[in-house]
Parts: sequence; C-alpha cells; structure tokens
Amino acid sequence: MADSTTVREPQPGADLPDARGRTGLHRTGLDLTGNPRVQVTDVELVAAAWHVLRRTTLRVQDRSGAWSTQQRETYDRGNGATILLYHGDSRKVLLTRQFRYPAYVNGHPTGELIETAAGLLDDDDPETAVAREAREETGFAVEAVQHVFDAFMSPGSVTERLHFYAAEYDPAARRGDWGGLAEEGEEIELLELDIDDAIARIGDDIIDAKTIMLLQWARLSGPFATAPTPVPPAR
Repeated sequence: MADSTTVREPQPGADLPDARGRTGLHRTGLDLTGNPRVQVTDVELVAAAWHVLRRTTLRVQDRSGAWSTQQRETYDRGNGATILLYHGDSRKVLLTRQFRYPAYVNGHPTGELIETAAGLLDDDDPETAVAREAREETGFAVEAVQHVFDAFMSPGSVTERLHFYAAEYDPAARRGDWGGLAEEGEEIELLELDIDDAIARIGDDIIDAKTIMLLQWARLSGPFATAPTPVPPAR
C-alpha cells in the first residue's frame, strides 16, 4: 500500500535561503508564551520575497473559557524608524515628498506623499537607522536624536513597530532641494514648512500617519509646544 503522507517540498525562506538568505521563517510565533489565552499551532509561509507573508493558525480562549481556532495573515516587513527634523528658532520643519505606489493604487491622485524621513532598520539599531535615513533622504547629518515614542502602525495585519525620533537641523547646511538614493530609484523633494502651516495641512495634503503623529507631538509637547493658558481661580 502506497504511503499517503504528504511530503512538503523545500521552500525558500523555510528550508532554503530566500533572497535575503533567511531560513526558518515558517517557525515564527510557535514559541510565544506571553499570553496564556493564545496558542500558536501552525505557521504557513505564504510568500517570502523581500518581505514575508504568513498565515498563522491560533487557538484562542474567550472570556467564558471556551477555545476556538482562528487564522490570521501577517505581513512582516521588519521594524522601522522615522524622524522629524525641525529648526526651533525659525519654527520650521523639514519634510519630504516622494512617490508612493501603494497610495497611488489606492486612490491618491498622484501618489506623491509628504512625509517625515523614514526607513526600515534592516540590521541597524533604531538610532543608527534613523540617522542613516535622515542623511540619505534629506542630506542632513544628525547626531543628537531624541526618542519620542514607538507605535504599531497597522496591528491588524502588519507586524511593523515604528520608532519615532526628532532632531534639530541647521538650515545653513542644506545642500539642495532634493534627496534620496538614485541607485534605489529615490527622487525625494525637500519641503521646509512653518510648523503652523504644516499642522494646518493635516488632512489636506499631509495625510501620512507617521508624519501627522510627529507634527502633533511637536506642537503639543515637543519643540513647538505652547504653555497652557492659566485657568483663573474659581470665585
């Protein structure tokens, strides 16, 4: 009688190195123990190109104590970092504008978004990565960066945790109106905006989440925060 056991073919990213030399990507999550109400039972590697798409099977316990089986797809592109460059004396912020195909294909009229400088960590720590991205995208070298907060940007499906930073830049060190790495197809326009103008444009042509978050931080509790108006004593 023939053996009916299904033998899985070797898969890039699992048994064989993928384009980035990684293996074992089909085991991510199987060792999680932090939440006793969630048990990861199976991980399927759906795609492993530059980023990774997984379909994970979970056993989840509800408030009544009953267990159910659920599946979740997660897109793993690695973690990233972003930075708001500002000049306190002139009340300016330095932003970028570049073409983003995912926004274009999802209804943005041109796909050209105004953003803070940002990028993936790759193999660097967050501070090193954010200084690298600031230099590559804007041409400004930053050293004394301030860590603002971390946030999960789309936790329903994307694993990325984004590290937020701010740093002051010297407008006199500006080398031009464009940045980016030509070898990576980047053509990044630099925009120097008054902080109040930038805040006013939120929801208009500033619709990138990380940029909105850093601009609001800068205005509410960062370098451009104003002292609260004193509340008069009750009579």
